Amino acid sequence: MGRGSEWHMVIRFFILTILFFGCQQEEKPGIQESTNTGLDLLILGTVQDAGSPHIACKKDCCKDLFKNPDPSRKVVSLGLIDHDNKETFLFEATPDITTQIKELSQVANFGKEVPDGVFLTHAHIGHYAGLMYFGKEAMNATQVRTYVMPRFNDYLSKNGPWSQLVNNENINATQIAADSAMWINSNILVMALQVPHRDEYSETVGYIINGPNKAALFIPDIDKWSKWKVNILKLIDRVDYAFLDATFFDGEEINNRDISQIPHPFVIESMELFSNLDANTKEKIHFIHFNHTNPLLNKESDEYKLVKRLGFNIASINQKFKL
Repeated sequence: MGRGSEWHMVIRFFILTILFFGCQQEEKPGIQESTNTGLDLLILGTVQDAGSPHIACKKDCCKDLFKNPDPSRKVVSLGLIDHDNKETFLFEATPDITTQIKELSQVANFGKEVPDGVFLTHAHIGHYAGLMYFGKEAMNATQVRTYVMPRFNDYLSKNGPWSQLVNNENINATQIAADSAMWINSNILVMALQVPHRDEYSETVGYIINGPNKAALFIPDIDKWSKWKVNILKLIDRVDYAFLDATFFDGEEINNRDISQIPHPFVIESMELFSNLDANTKEKIHFIHFNHTNPLLNKESDEYKLVKRLGFNIASINQKFKL
């Protein structure tokens, strides 16, 4: 990539992430097939931290899955494939990392098994527990670049078993800062956006992933859109794809727990908030991070059909998007 192209990309990214300026994308977003050039974003998982079936679940949503697991039900993760630089990157280190890394490797077809970097959003089990497979009991990896916020970096460094990964140099914990853009290579510019969430051990962030031509927003966990200082409507307007927290469809779904202790934007709340967006902008939205109880995991459900009818998208495993 020439310096002129790089400068154009920098300008585009900062206009994008200032949030209150810039031009709306005119091209209609959608899934595109890989051409083995440029940058591909790959959906490697869509389910909330504990997966599906959920441990000790006795509900109908899990009953059959214990005996007949659905291979499409992996914990939420994105993969990036940079064909030009022959590099891959992983967003989230989930309990399903073993199969997700293999899928990323096979789709990329670069002859490498380990991603060139891993971006973590926060220290809840579904988003970082997969790091354990980089350790000496498993892969015994060498300095896998692992991008984390300052509190998260401190947590990994000072608490076992994660500190063993740092001390043995299985991972190279690389500290990032909120609202600061970072070149990952000549094709990829990433910005972490800090969001309100239950931050017991770390901050929580989402990411803007900016490629040579398009940008994706990834926010798998947030408490409520109204708690965030950023206007999510303006942010969606300025990206090409938005993968957004859809943990629960509505409050009735989780009637055996205090929902105030596990706040997320219900899908019905998000759809109401996004209801006045035009059709092209609605189509950018791909709901993701589904609790095992969420009816959006079932393509035959009335809720799934409603979301689609209203013009939104529902992320599914193995989808590929060009950036």
